[in-house]
Amino acid sequence: MLCPCGSDRDYKACCGPFHKRVTIAQTPEELMRSRYAAFALGEAQYLYETSLQKHHAPDELEQLEAQMGQVEWLKLEVTDAHDNIVAFKAYYRDESGIHLLHEKSTFVYLESLWFYDAGELYKTRIERNESCPCGSGKKYKKCCGKQGAASR
Repeated sequence: MLCPCGSDRDYKACCGPFHKRVTIAQTPEELMRSRYAAFALGEAQYLYETSLQKHHAPDELEQLEAQMGQVEWLKLEVTDAHDNIVAFKAYYRDESGIHLLHEKSTFVYLESLWFYDAGELYKTRIERNESCPCGSGKKYKKCCGKQGAASR
């Protein structure tokens, strides 16, 4: 199975070892990609363990577990990665159509481990002439964008 993180590598050789705790992310981008794959594959415990404890609500893990499977994660594009910052676009589908999460994430390095700290969301939409995130090979406007326009 290809890794959901968009690396074009097999999951077992990419994010799988992070999820199984065989290895640790060496960079913020590796951690961000492995966290995206964790969202896509329902690895709530991994998401919990790789975010800063100071942000955890008392029922944080239960909230993450409840969110798993509510959306289908389609595609990840890393748009920038430098220092402790990773910007990305994550495409997902829910009952109302395909959506875009565009975020600039900040990571913190503590005790030889990287942790997700915070994210700044951008107001971005899927452009009509982009390739459709569903993987059809068509332009968004001729594929899933057409469906979304019909429901407006």
